[in-house]
Amino acid sequence: EGDFFYESVLWAVEEGITAGMDETHFAPGSSCVRSQVVTFLWRAAGSPEPAGTSNPFEDVKQSDYFYKAVLWAVEQKITAGVDETHFAPYAQCSRAQTVAFLWRAVGSPEPSSSKNPFVDVAQTDFFFKAVLWAVENGITAGMDSTHFGPASSCNRAQVVTFLYRTYND
Repeated sequence: EGDFFYESVLWAVEEGITAGMDETHFAPGSSCVRSQVVTFLWRAAGSPEPAGTSNPFEDVKQSDYFYKAVLWAVEQKITAGVDETHFAPYAQCSRAQTVAFLWRAVGSPEPSSSKNPFVDVAQTDFFFKAVLWAVENGITAGMDSTHFGPASSCNRAQVVTFLYRTYND
């Protein structure tokens, strides 16, 4: 109960966003891969059917559990993949990628300020506005007061906490 992610995990399981690694383990410190993060976002959105069946990625097959989630995320402009023909579903998802996916999933709102508390986030980074938005909305406070840790792998506890803070009214 004392873990920062406790309520987030309960919410994510109750909402059907994740069921954990097995019946009794969530594995909060385990890194999330890109397919898991996109699937969590898709489930948080209600698991909508993709409008089309066009799949631009060689590394995403129709039989993959994340197939519909990836197609939906591409249609919603949440991701364009790592290049034109690859999504990299099993690559670790960085904190920068996770926050950018989440920001795009809620419509890429403009942050109300350009005040950047982090020395490791530059105005030219693709995730700059996403990070500012996430800080302003209490979704993350960073790894510490001056570091966001954009290249660090986003673990399962962080991902569900970001989702909980965004979608749990």
